[in-house]
Amino acid sequence: MSNIRHAPTAPTRAKVLSAGERIDAHRHDDHQIVYAGSGVLAVTTDAGTWFAPGNRAIWVPAGTAHAHRAHGHLDLYLVGLPADDNPLGLDAPTVLTVGPLLRELILAYTRDPDDDSPERRRLLAVLRDQLRASPQQPLRLPTPTDPRLAAVCALVHAYPADPRTLAALGAATGVGERTLSRLFRHEFGMTFPQWRTQSRLYHALRLLAEDTPVTVVAHRCGWSSASAFIDVFRRSFGYTPGTHNRRA
Repeated sequence: MSNIRHAPTAPTRAKVLSAGERIDAHRHDDHQIVYAGSGVLAVTTDAGTWFAPGNRAIWVPAGTAHAHRAHGHLDLYLVGLPADDNPLGLDAPTVLTVGPLLRELILAYTRDPDDDSPERRRLLAVLRDQLRASPQQPLRLPTPTDPRLAAVCALVHAYPADPRTLAALGAATGVGERTLSRLFRHEFGMTFPQWRTQSRLYHALRLLAEDTPVTVVAHRCGWSSASAFIDVFRRSFGYTPGTHNRRA
């Protein structure tokens, strides 16, 4: 990332982003919770892209240079926490599940950022407790550093429905299957099939945010059928793609 803006304090506020709108690369001296109330939020750093559909939040540690992008209409809720207040103990961006109680706490806490009443401080204390109890989700697309791995990832990102095996993709880029398999595990900590599923889910969320029909999304993102796509989506997010669209 270049031209990174430094904003010392991470704001606490609600903000609406239209489809495709971006917030350019910046960093805070504070931690920040970024909650997608609707739409799909992508947070990108040098290390990769974390993505959160509605009812997910992304923890952004203090000092992390990051940029935001909205897919679909995005209701964005931001909660800043001082650098010495890390209820999650995390030093890398992480996607968190937001349950009904945590959602209402975030909405209430961001409603009046200038309120410094004892009631609002108690609200923050409960919000912090709920954050600690929130399950973490591996919704991340790491940025490859090895050019051989980057070439294969670019092919899959450009055409999510590409059915080629890792061996075939390696042949197209001049790299052996065993080398690529090792690189996926070494750089990403996951196998090629696991990474490709993450990539396809990200593209699927983007298409769903544009109101693309579920059957079309399944076809464009490489699933053999709509039912296969729905099954993977439900296991990943806890609800179906149709429910996701209604939430958005």
